[in-house]
Amino acid sequence: MAQLLGWKKGDWGAYFGLLANNLTNFFTMAGLLIFTVGMPAEFVYKRIAPGFGLAIFIAGFFYWYAGKNLMKKTGRTDVTALPSGPSAPSIFIVVFMVIMPIAKSTGDVYYAWRVALGWCFLEALIELSGAFIGDWLRRIIPRSVLLSALSGLGLLLLAMNPILQSFEAPYVAFVVIAVIFINWFGKKAVFPKIPTGFLILAIGTVLAWLFGQMDASGITEGLKQVGFSFPIPQFGDLFKGISPAMVFLISAIPLGVTNFIFTLENIESASAAGDDFNVRNIMLANGISSIIGSFFGCPFPTTVYIGHPGWKSIGAGIGYTLVTGFTVFIISILGLGGLFLGIIPLSAVFPILFYVGIVVARQAANETPKIELPVVFVSLFPWIANWALTLVNNTLSAAGTNAGAVGLEAFTKAGVYHRGLVALGSGAPISSIVWGCLVVFAIRNDSTKAIITAVTAAVLTYTGVIHSPGVGFGLQPEITVGYLLIAGLFAYKFFADKKGLAGETDMPDQTA
Repeated sequence: MAQLLGWKKGDWGAYFGLLANNLTNFFTMAGLLIFTVGMPAEFVYKRIAPGFGLAIFIAGFFYWYAGKNLMKKTGRTDVTALPSGPSAPSIFIVVFMVIMPIAKSTGDVYYAWRVALGWCFLEALIELSGAFIGDWLRRIIPRSVLLSALSGLGLLLLAMNPILQSFEAPYVAFVVIAVIFINWFGKKAVFPKIPTGFLILAIGTVLAWLFGQMDASGITEGLKQVGFSFPIPQFGDLFKGISPAMVFLISAIPLGVTNFIFTLENIESASAAGDDFNVRNIMLANGISSIIGSFFGCPFPTTVYIGHPGWKSIGAGIGYTLVTGFTVFIISILGLGGLFLGIIPLSAVFPILFYVGIVVARQAANETPKIELPVVFVSLFPWIANWALTLVNNTLSAAGTNAGAVGLEAFTKAGVYHRGLVALGSGAPISSIVWGCLVVFAIRNDSTKAIITAVTAAVLTYTGVIHSPGVGFGLQPEITVGYLLIAGLFAYKFFADKKGLAGETDMPDQTA
């Protein structure tokens, strides 16, 4: 069985890490729908969750099969499959920009859910377009840029919160982190006969119960959710929701584009690690699994997850992604998620995500030519702003207020440049690539591509895809003009080079 699955010893660590990531998003989804929107828990767990689990299982199967094909094509046995799961940004976008406004205005949470199904279907169609332009984008965007943009995602969205949560539960997390340092960063493992992933889970669980961080009431509450619910086709509800969902297409377009950019970055990351997957097939798998999920009641699309080089570094094969998808599916249809959380502390698993984020960032530094190394750091800044903006907004929301009520002047007096955070942090997945390209093309003295990048950035800014909290025309006119000025500077550089007017830079150590 293990041979059929392509299961290796390293799959254990990858399985537990990816499962924790998926379950975190699963409970985020359920919690928002039940406690924020006000959907009945029974409806969420019996009508939405089974489709949610089915979509993840299908995506996991596709990526397992892609890994199996790559093994057959190359004759290698060290192929590591791509990880996958629900798109975390889509969960918040669908809940707060589609379901909640409709539920509040109509008082009908079921109608809001139908529209969200239509939204997910339309977003998946947009994501499918990546299958036809993905290879082209991969050719024109430098590898160093794709990997650097992904490193920002890894450090700020994948690794930062887990390390913060680890410091809130040091009795558990510190020992787990130390095991990771020894077994996955070091050369000689502690307890080498035990798979590290299982070891981490076992040690963390024992410590959490020993120090009183877990409570038997969690198990009792988890048992209340247990019950069988198979995915039920929701074709009628889906097609009723497509027409009203067209109004929300303005949010589906940037998310669809962002998702296939994420996919492209992760495929490039896997290629740099030695596993060159077919771009079109992987993007088709994303779109198809999302569409199938919407057919069975899930309004949240799937996507390729960050982390391939991290899982590969611990010796994972192709089995972990399939078994993770199957596990999430079983948990979804049996209602076992709450029970699992009542037994196993997330503080024992979060450090694995911290490790993966570090490995992804390390890959960007290793794979980037030394002269282009500034791109790694420049591409970080949109992600830093994105993380800080999310932190500020969530803090204000928890205090029952918002940035508008506080006022920009108050922020500025406190040394917080909120307007800059909004501008730099909004659309970080794409703006990190834009700024990375500007750096690389400047270093390579490729003014033509720099001009194209700057003009494209101006268009994306004018339409609100980047640098704006919402999509709309002309929301950031100053930034739009700024990009056009950059294009003008590179145009001057282009003609100066043609006429031999440009000279050497005054940074003598730039190639050192």
